[in-house]
Amino acid sequence: MGTPPLLALALLAAALPVCVWAGLSDLQRMKIPNRAVMALAGIFAVVGLALVPLEGWTLADWAWRWAHLALVLVVGLGVYALGGAGAGDVKFAAAAAPFVAASDGGEVAIILAATMLAAFAAHRLARASFGPTLAPTWVSWSTGRRFPMGVALGGTLAIYLALAALG
Repeated sequence: MGTPPLLALALLAAALPVCVWAGLSDLQRMKIPNRAVMALAGIFAVVGLALVPLEGWTLADWAWRWAHLALVLVVGLGVYALGGAGAGDVKFAAAAAPFVAASDGGEVAIILAATMLAAFAAHRLARASFGPTLAPTWVSWSTGRRFPMGVALGGTLAIYLALAALG
């Protein structure tokens, strides 16, 4: 992985609560709060910059990864305009983009695909069985074909960082 293991571990420790928050919020309200998006970007800004002295991680690496945010945001807004994603999903994906090394894009695409399939299947199974009984107020049970992508997006970031931390 292109993210140094110690950096990945530190980023995972800081970002995991935000990933869980985004996923739960999306399940509950079908919305990812802007505060979660800002918190994720802030974590990369602070933790990423604080760890610049690490071997294999430079100020240039940290700075260039902000371009990932801009690229994912522009592409995501196009997908949003075509009705393919929610605005919160696009913003969260963009805020998560700097956490990922450009060289790991293919691996992250595979992780995202697998996580989306698993999250979708688990959500649909829960929706058809015990989910509405356990959490009757969650909006995601009654949204028809819509799916809370925050679960898959947060899961993808957490899995990527965990794998990168393992080296």
